[in-house]
Amino acid sequence: MPPCPDDLTESFQPVTGTSVTLRPLRPEDRDIELAFVTGLSPDTRSNRLLGGTRAITREYIESLVTVDYSRDMALAATVMLEKEVLIGVARYVRDADGSAEFAIVLADAWQGRGIGGRMLKRLAEIARKRGVHRLYGDILSINRPMLGLVQKLGFTLGRNPDDATLTRATLAL
Repeated sequence: MPPCPDDLTESFQPVTGTSVTLRPLRPEDRDIELAFVTGLSPDTRSNRLLGGTRAITREYIESLVTVDYSRDMALAATVMLEKEVLIGVARYVRDADGSAEFAIVLADAWQGRGIGGRMLKRLAEIARKRGVHRLYGDILSINRPMLGLVQKLGFTLGRNPDDATLTRATLAL
């Protein structure tokens, strides 16, 4: 497994006034990933898992923090409270054809503050620099905030050919 890239870390100050750091997700983030995933509301978890449920096992957490950075990317958004707290993750997984599927989830208390948009823009920028020609992702058609966000960022929306409850968001890079 290639090492986690160190040159992708940045900090910014969203509307909240709390400094947010974007950095690659690392295997040693297991504990903060577990706290993050288990702290998501049922609605947010459903939106991220497209309506499905998933058992939060040690193996599942391990799969989330183990990233093949030679082809894929996972960006963590963290804040320092008493300790480092994970508040969001944006990732893409590259397909064989040079496109990549993206996913993003932000903790409920941090939604609507511009953080998700910043994460998705940064993810697209990294993907472009690494030779990905198209980002796409499936979003529950009832997830209006996410559909609005991707449209604002220039994604086009279309029907998912396999599931009418999903909208496919696509961005040419």
